Amino acid sequence: MAKDVGALIEQAREGLSKLTGLKLSSTVEATKDEKGWHISVEMVEKQSIPDQMDILATYEVLLDEEGNLLSFERKSMRKRMETEVKA
Repeated sequence: MAKDVGALIEQAREGLSKLTGLKLSSTVEATKDEKGWHISVEMVEKQSIPDQMDILATYEVLLDEEGNLLSFERKSMRKRMETEVKA
């Protein structure tokens, strides 16, 4: 039975945190294609003081319809204070 997107996002977040040992920051994106659900999540790679200097990494998690984690990959890194501008 297929799960709703909210449950899939939660599974992606929990699974990624367990696999990497990193602290969750935020969910960035959730899309579906023929391969499954692609969930992008920001994780705290390195905590700093002040926290604006934290290093955040964006990971893409691939889940199937049932929420099984098929793969994950780190896509990018940035300092928390840096913003990304998309055209």
